[in-house]
Amino acid sequence: METNSNGCQLKKDDPKIKRLKTSATELEEFDAVFTDLVEGLVNQGRQHKEIAAAVDWFKEVSQYNVPFGKKTRGLSVVMTYKRINPEATEAEVRQARILGWCIEWLQAFFLVADDVMDKSITRRGKPCWYKKDGVGLIAINDAFYLENCVYVILKKHFKQEDYYTDVLDLFHETTMQTVTGQCMDLVTSPETSINFDEFTQERHTAIVKWKTAFYSFYLPVALAMYMSGIKDSATHEAAKAILLKMGIFFQIQDDYLDCYGDPEVIGKIGTDIQDNKCSWLIVQSLSRVTPQQRQILQENYGQDEEDKVLNVKAVFKELDLEQVYRDYEEESYRDLMKDIEAFQGKLPKEVFTDFARKIYKRNK
Repeated sequence: METNSNGCQLKKDDPKIKRLKTSATELEEFDAVFTDLVEGLVNQGRQHKEIAAAVDWFKEVSQYNVPFGKKTRGLSVVMTYKRINPEATEAEVRQARILGWCIEWLQAFFLVADDVMDKSITRRGKPCWYKKDGVGLIAINDAFYLENCVYVILKKHFKQEDYYTDVLDLFHETTMQTVTGQCMDLVTSPETSINFDEFTQERHTAIVKWKTAFYSFYLPVALAMYMSGIKDSATHEAAKAILLKMGIFFQIQDDYLDCYGDPEVIGKIGTDIQDNKCSWLIVQSLSRVTPQQRQILQENYGQDEEDKVLNVKAVFKELDLEQVYRDYEEESYRDLMKDIEAFQGKLPKEVFTDFARKIYKRNK
Protein backbone atom coordinates (compact mmCIF):
# COMPACT_ATOMS: atom_id res chain seq x y z
CA MET A 1 0.00 0.00 0.00
CA GLU A 2 1.03 3.56 -0.63
CA THR A 3 0.52 6.46 1.76
CA ASN A 4 -0.60 9.99 1.22
CA SER A 5 1.12 13.11 2.54
CA ASN A 6 -0.47 12.59 5.94
CA GLY A 7 0.86 9.06 6.28
CA CYS A 8 -2.54 7.44 5.67
CA GLN A 9 -2.71 4.18 3.75
CA LEU A 10 -4.22 4.17 0.28
CA LYS A 11 -5.49 1.03 -1.46
CA LYS A 12 -4.15 2.30 -4.75
CA ASP A 13 -2.73 -1.04 -5.85
CA ASP A 14 -6.04 -2.92 -5.69
CA PRO A 15 -7.50 -3.14 -9.21
CA LYS A 16 -10.89 -4.21 -7.82
CA ILE A 17 -11.41 -0.82 -6.20
CA LYS A 18 -12.88 1.81 -8.52
CA ARG A 19 -11.67 5.38 -8.46
CA LEU A 20 -13.92 8.08 -7.04
CA LYS A 21 -16.68 9.14 -9.43
CA THR A 22 -16.70 12.74 -10.60
CA SER A 23 -19.75 12.66 -12.90
CA ALA A 24 -22.38 13.54 -10.27
CA THR A 25 -22.34 16.29 -7.72
CA GLU A 26 -21.32 15.38 -4.19
CA LEU A 27 -24.77 16.30 -2.88
CA GLU A 28 -26.42 13.86 -5.29
CA GLU A 29 -24.01 11.11 -4.26
CA PHE A 30 -24.61 11.93 -0.61
CA ASP A 31 -28.41 11.91 -0.97
CA ALA A 32 -28.35 8.54 -2.72
CA VAL A 33 -26.73 6.97 0.36
CA PHE A 34 -29.61 8.14 2.58
CA THR A 35 -32.14 6.04 0.67
CA ASP A 36 -29.95 2.96 1.09
CA LEU A 37 -29.53 3.56 4.81
CA VAL A 38 -33.27 3.98 5.40
CA GLU A 39 -33.97 0.77 3.52
CA GLY A 40 -31.34 -0.99 5.62
CA LEU A 41 -33.04 0.15 8.82
CA VAL A 42 -36.46 -0.86 7.49
CA ASN A 43 -35.30 -4.29 6.33
CA GLN A 44 -33.68 -4.97 9.69
CA GLY A 45 -36.93 -4.10 11.46
CA ARG A 46 -39.05 -6.19 9.11
CA GLN A 47 -37.28 -9.33 10.28
CA HIS A 48 -39.76 -9.13 13.17
CA LYS A 49 -43.29 -9.16 11.72
CA GLU A 50 -44.97 -8.27 15.00
CA ILE A 51 -43.44 -4.75 14.97
CA ALA A 52 -44.48 -3.89 11.40
CA ALA A 53 -46.50 -0.86 12.53
CA ALA A 54 -43.49 0.58 14.37
CA VAL A 55 -41.21 -0.06 11.39
CA ASP A 56 -43.56 1.84 9.07
CA TRP A 57 -43.87 4.69 11.58
CA PHE A 58 -40.10 4.93 12.08
CA LYS A 59 -39.50 5.00 8.34
CA GLU A 60 -41.60 8.16 8.13
CA VAL A 61 -39.80 9.58 11.17
CA SER A 62 -36.48 9.33 9.34
CA GLN A 63 -37.81 10.49 5.99
CA TYR A 64 -39.53 13.55 7.50
CA ASN A 65 -36.82 14.68 9.89
CA VAL A 66 -33.39 13.67 8.59
CA PRO A 67 -32.79 14.59 4.92
CA PHE A 68 -34.12 18.12 4.44
CA GLY A 69 -31.54 20.30 6.17
CA LYS A 70 -28.54 21.95 4.55
CA LYS A 71 -26.57 18.74 5.30
CA THR A 72 -23.53 20.89 6.06
CA ARG A 73 -22.35 18.65 8.89
CA GLY A 74 -22.70 15.41 6.97
CA LEU A 75 -21.09 16.75 3.81
CA SER A 76 -18.24 18.15 5.91
CA VAL A 77 -17.19 14.61 6.83
CA VAL A 78 -16.91 13.77 3.14
CA MET A 79 -15.12 16.94 2.09
CA THR A 80 -12.68 16.70 4.99
CA TYR A 81 -11.94 13.06 4.19
CA LYS A 82 -11.28 14.00 0.55
CA ARG A 83 -8.99 16.83 1.63
CA ILE A 84 -6.95 14.43 3.75
CA ASN A 85 -7.08 11.61 1.16
CA PRO A 86 -7.12 13.08 -2.36
CA GLU A 87 -6.65 9.59 -3.82
CA ALA A 88 -9.57 8.10 -1.91
CA THR A 89 -11.46 5.26 -3.53
CA GLU A 90 -15.17 5.25 -4.21
CA ALA A 91 -15.68 2.64 -1.48
CA GLU A 92 -13.79 4.75 1.06
CA VAL A 93 -15.71 7.92 0.23
CA ARG A 94 -18.98 6.01 0.54
CA GLN A 95 -17.97 5.10 4.09
CA ALA A 96 -17.35 8.80 4.77
CA ARG A 97 -20.81 9.57 3.41
CA ILE A 98 -22.35 7.02 5.76
CA LEU A 99 -20.57 8.64 8.71
CA GLY A 100 -21.87 11.99 7.47
CA TRP A 101 -25.43 10.68 7.52
CA CYS A 102 -24.89 9.44 11.07
CA ILE A 103 -24.35 13.08 12.06
CA GLU A 104 -27.52 14.04 10.20
CA TRP A 105 -29.49 11.40 12.14
CA LEU A 106 -27.92 12.64 15.37
CA GLN A 107 -28.90 16.22 14.53
CA ALA A 108 -32.45 15.12 13.73
CA PHE A 109 -32.61 13.59 17.22
CA PHE A 110 -31.50 16.87 18.76
CA LEU A 111 -33.89 18.97 16.66
CA VAL A 112 -37.01 16.86 17.18
CA ALA A 113 -36.47 17.01 20.95
CA ASP A 114 -35.46 20.68 20.89
CA ASP A 115 -38.59 21.70 18.99
CA VAL A 116 -40.80 20.05 21.62
CA MET A 117 -38.93 21.77 24.45
CA ASP A 118 -38.98 25.16 22.73
CA LYS A 119 -42.57 24.79 21.47
CA SER A 120 -41.30 25.68 18.00
CA ILE A 121 -43.71 25.92 15.08
CA THR A 122 -41.70 25.26 11.94
CA ARG A 123 -38.49 23.49 11.08
CA ARG A 124 -36.83 23.45 7.66
CA GLY A 125 -39.80 25.19 6.07
CA LYS A 126 -42.52 22.81 7.31
CA PRO A 127 -44.29 22.01 10.58
CA CYS A 128 -42.12 20.61 13.35
CA TRP A 129 -42.55 16.84 13.64
CA TYR A 130 -44.45 17.05 16.95
CA LYS A 131 -46.88 19.54 15.34
CA LYS A 132 -47.80 17.07 12.62
CA ASP A 133 -51.28 15.52 12.92
CA GLY A 134 -51.20 12.32 14.93
CA VAL A 135 -47.69 12.82 16.33
CA GLY A 136 -47.71 15.15 19.35
CA LEU A 137 -45.61 13.84 22.23
CA ILE A 138 -44.93 10.57 20.40
CA ALA A 139 -42.11 12.72 19.03
CA ILE A 140 -40.20 12.15 22.26
CA ASN A 141 -39.97 8.43 21.55
CA ASP A 142 -39.21 9.21 17.91
CA ALA A 143 -36.26 11.33 19.04
CA PHE A 144 -34.90 8.33 20.95
CA TYR A 145 -35.32 6.26 17.81
CA LEU A 146 -33.38 8.75 15.68
CA GLU A 147 -30.49 8.70 18.13
CA ASN A 148 -30.33 4.92 18.14
CA CYS A 149 -30.29 4.79 14.35
CA VAL A 150 -26.76 6.19 14.58
CA TYR A 151 -25.51 3.15 16.44
CA VAL A 152 -27.42 0.65 14.31
CA ILE A 153 -25.84 2.15 11.18
CA LEU A 154 -22.38 2.28 12.73
CA LYS A 155 -22.53 -1.37 13.79
CA LYS A 156 -23.66 -2.51 10.35
CA HIS A 157 -21.11 -0.56 8.33
CA PHE A 158 -18.09 -0.01 10.60
CA LYS A 159 -17.82 -2.86 13.10
CA GLN A 160 -14.98 -4.38 11.09
CA GLU A 161 -12.94 -1.15 11.02
CA ASP A 162 -10.06 -0.56 13.42
CA TYR A 163 -11.42 2.93 14.17
CA TYR A 164 -14.89 1.63 15.13
CA THR A 165 -14.48 2.15 18.88
CA ASP A 166 -12.97 5.61 18.33
CA VAL A 167 -16.05 6.59 16.33
CA LEU A 168 -18.44 5.10 18.90
CA ASP A 169 -16.71 6.93 21.75
CA LEU A 170 -16.77 10.17 19.76
CA PHE A 171 -20.52 9.98 19.10
CA HIS A 172 -21.27 9.19 22.75
CA GLU A 173 -18.99 11.98 23.96
CA THR A 174 -20.47 14.48 21.52
CA THR A 175 -24.03 13.56 22.48
CA MET A 176 -23.22 14.16 26.16
CA GLN A 177 -21.62 17.51 25.31
CA THR A 178 -24.65 18.58 23.28
CA VAL A 179 -27.29 17.61 25.84
CA THR A 180 -25.17 19.37 28.48
CA GLY A 181 -25.28 22.53 26.37
CA GLN A 182 -29.02 22.10 25.94
CA CYS A 183 -29.40 21.87 29.70
CA MET A 184 -27.36 25.06 30.12
CA ASP A 185 -29.63 26.73 27.58
CA LEU A 186 -32.86 25.62 29.29
CA VAL A 187 -31.87 26.41 32.89
CA THR A 188 -30.55 29.83 31.86
CA SER A 189 -33.80 30.63 30.05
CA PRO A 190 -36.67 29.24 32.13
CA GLU A 191 -40.25 29.84 30.98
CA THR A 192 -41.45 31.18 34.31
CA SER A 193 -38.94 33.93 35.06
CA ILE A 194 -36.34 36.25 33.56
CA ASN A 195 -33.01 36.82 35.27
CA PHE A 196 -30.90 39.07 33.10
CA ASP A 197 -28.03 38.72 35.59
CA GLU A 198 -27.53 35.22 34.14
CA PHE A 199 -27.35 36.55 30.58
CA THR A 200 -23.60 37.11 30.42
CA GLN A 201 -21.16 36.72 27.55
CA GLU A 202 -19.46 33.90 29.46
CA ARG A 203 -22.73 32.01 29.90
CA HIS A 204 -23.69 32.49 26.26
CA THR A 205 -20.30 31.21 25.08
CA ALA A 206 -20.59 28.15 27.30
CA ILE A 207 -24.05 27.36 25.97
CA VAL A 208 -23.17 27.62 22.30
CA LYS A 209 -19.85 25.81 22.69
CA TRP A 210 -21.45 22.79 24.33
CA LYS A 211 -24.81 22.82 22.53
CA THR A 212 -23.60 23.47 18.98
CA ALA A 213 -19.86 23.72 18.39
CA PHE A 214 -18.80 20.19 19.32
CA TYR A 215 -21.30 18.35 17.14
CA SER A 216 -21.46 20.84 14.28
CA PHE A 217 -17.76 21.48 13.75
CA TYR A 218 -15.42 19.19 15.66
CA LEU A 219 -17.42 15.98 15.14
CA PRO A 220 -17.37 15.98 11.29
CA VAL A 221 -13.65 16.68 11.12
CA ALA A 222 -12.76 14.23 13.89
CA LEU A 223 -14.71 11.46 12.14
CA ALA A 224 -12.76 12.05 8.92
CA MET A 225 -9.52 12.11 10.91
CA TYR A 226 -10.24 8.78 12.57
CA MET A 227 -11.18 7.27 9.21
CA SER A 228 -7.84 8.49 7.88
CA GLY A 229 -5.83 7.03 10.75
CA ILE A 230 -5.13 10.39 12.40
CA LYS A 231 -5.45 9.69 16.11
CA ASP A 232 -2.71 11.75 17.74
CA SER A 233 -4.05 14.00 20.48
CA ALA A 234 -1.94 17.01 19.44
CA THR A 235 -3.59 17.27 16.02
CA HIS A 236 -7.04 16.64 17.45
CA GLU A 237 -6.65 19.28 20.15
CA ALA A 238 -5.22 21.87 17.77
CA ALA A 239 -8.03 21.24 15.28
CA LYS A 240 -10.65 21.29 18.02
CA ALA A 241 -9.52 24.73 19.24
CA ILE A 242 -10.12 26.25 15.80
CA LEU A 243 -13.31 24.32 15.12
CA LEU A 244 -14.93 25.23 18.44
CA LYS A 245 -14.19 28.89 17.75
CA MET A 246 -15.90 28.45 14.38
CA GLY A 247 -18.83 26.79 16.10
CA ILE A 248 -19.31 29.73 18.44
CA PHE A 249 -19.13 32.09 15.45
CA PHE A 250 -21.73 29.94 13.65
CA GLN A 251 -24.18 29.97 16.55
CA ILE A 252 -23.90 33.73 16.94
CA GLN A 253 -24.87 33.94 13.27
CA ASP A 254 -27.86 31.72 14.09
CA ASP A 255 -28.85 34.01 16.96
CA TYR A 256 -28.69 36.99 14.60
CA LEU A 257 -30.67 35.22 11.86
CA ASP A 258 -33.33 34.13 14.37
CA CYS A 259 -34.23 37.80 14.70
CA TYR A 260 -33.19 39.30 11.36
CA GLY A 261 -33.26 36.38 8.93
CA ASP A 262 -36.03 35.78 6.39
CA PRO A 263 -38.13 32.77 7.54
CA GLU A 264 -38.52 31.78 3.88
CA VAL A 265 -34.74 31.53 3.60
CA ILE A 266 -33.74 30.12 6.99
CA GLY A 267 -36.65 27.65 7.04
CA LYS A 268 -38.07 28.51 10.44
CA ILE A 269 -39.78 31.29 12.37
CA GLY A 270 -37.42 32.76 14.94
CA THR A 271 -38.60 32.47 18.54
CA ASP A 272 -35.55 33.33 20.66
CA ILE A 273 -37.20 36.49 22.03
CA GLN A 274 -40.44 34.71 22.94
CA ASP A 275 -38.51 31.74 24.40
CA ASN A 276 -36.46 33.95 26.74
CA LYS A 277 -33.24 32.67 25.17
CA CYS A 278 -29.83 33.80 26.31
CA SER A 279 -28.99 34.79 22.74
CA TRP A 280 -26.08 36.88 21.53
CA LEU A 281 -28.42 39.76 20.71
CA ILE A 282 -29.86 40.10 24.21
CA VAL A 283 -26.40 39.74 25.77
CA GLN A 284 -25.09 42.54 23.54
CA SER A 285 -28.14 44.65 24.36
CA LEU A 286 -27.72 44.31 28.11
CA SER A 287 -24.14 45.58 27.88
CA ARG A 288 -25.29 48.71 26.04
CA VAL A 289 -28.77 49.69 27.32
CA THR A 290 -29.85 52.70 29.25
CA PRO A 291 -31.85 52.03 32.44
CA GLN A 292 -35.03 52.84 30.52
CA GLN A 293 -34.21 50.42 27.71
CA ARG A 294 -33.34 47.70 30.21
CA GLN A 295 -36.75 48.18 31.82
CA ILE A 296 -38.44 47.77 28.43
CA LEU A 297 -36.55 44.54 27.86
CA GLN A 298 -37.39 43.33 31.36
CA GLU A 299 -41.10 43.90 30.77
CA ASN A 300 -41.27 42.46 27.25
CA TYR A 301 -38.57 39.81 26.76
CA GLY A 302 -39.71 36.18 27.01
CA GLN A 303 -43.33 37.06 26.15
CA ASP A 304 -45.38 35.61 23.29
CA GLU A 305 -47.48 38.66 22.46
CA GLU A 306 -46.51 40.18 19.12
CA ASP A 307 -46.48 43.75 20.44
CA LYS A 308 -44.01 42.76 23.17
CA VAL A 309 -41.73 41.06 20.66
CA LEU A 310 -41.82 44.25 18.59
CA ASN A 311 -40.93 46.31 21.68
CA VAL A 312 -37.82 44.18 22.17
CA LYS A 313 -36.87 44.50 18.50
CA ALA A 314 -37.31 48.27 18.76
CA VAL A 315 -34.66 48.37 21.49
CA PHE A 316 -32.39 46.21 19.34
CA LYS A 317 -32.84 48.73 16.54
CA GLU A 318 -32.10 51.70 18.80
CA LEU A 319 -28.86 49.98 19.79
CA ASP A 320 -28.05 49.30 16.12
CA LEU A 321 -27.37 45.63 16.79
CA GLU A 322 -27.28 44.89 13.07
CA GLN A 323 -24.12 46.99 12.79
CA VAL A 324 -22.74 45.52 16.01
CA TYR A 325 -23.16 42.08 14.47
CA ARG A 326 -21.54 43.06 11.15
CA ASP A 327 -18.53 44.43 13.02
CA TYR A 328 -18.32 41.24 15.09
CA GLU A 329 -18.52 39.07 11.97
CA GLU A 330 -15.64 40.85 10.27
CA GLU A 331 -13.43 40.79 13.36
CA SER A 332 -14.15 37.12 14.08
CA TYR A 333 -13.43 36.09 10.50
CA ARG A 334 -10.06 37.83 10.56
CA ASP A 335 -9.20 36.10 13.85
CA LEU A 336 -10.16 32.72 12.42
CA MET A 337 -7.94 33.24 9.39
CA LYS A 338 -5.00 34.03 11.67
CA ASP A 339 -5.61 30.87 13.70
CA ILE A 340 -5.81 28.77 10.55
CA GLU A 341 -2.58 30.22 9.22
CA ALA A 342 -0.83 29.33 12.50
CA PHE A 343 -2.23 25.76 12.63
CA GLN A 344 0.29 22.95 13.05
CA GLY A 345 -0.94 19.37 12.63
CA LYS A 346 -1.57 16.47 10.28
CA LEU A 347 -4.39 18.21 8.44
CA PRO A 348 -4.42 20.37 5.32
CA LYS A 349 -5.33 23.94 6.24
CA GLU A 350 -7.96 23.81 3.51
CA VAL A 351 -10.08 21.73 5.89
CA PHE A 352 -10.57 24.87 7.96
CA THR A 353 -10.80 27.37 5.12
CA ASP A 354 -13.54 25.22 3.54
CA PHE A 355 -15.59 25.68 6.72
CA ALA A 356 -14.79 29.37 6.99
CA ARG A 357 -15.95 30.11 3.45
CA LYS A 358 -19.23 28.28 4.03
CA ILE A 359 -20.17 30.20 7.14
CA TYR A 360 -18.82 33.69 6.33
CA LYS A 361 -21.73 36.07 5.62
CA ARG A 362 -24.23 33.21 5.39
CA ASN A 363 -27.92 34.15 5.38
CA LYS A 364 -29.48 30.80 6.35
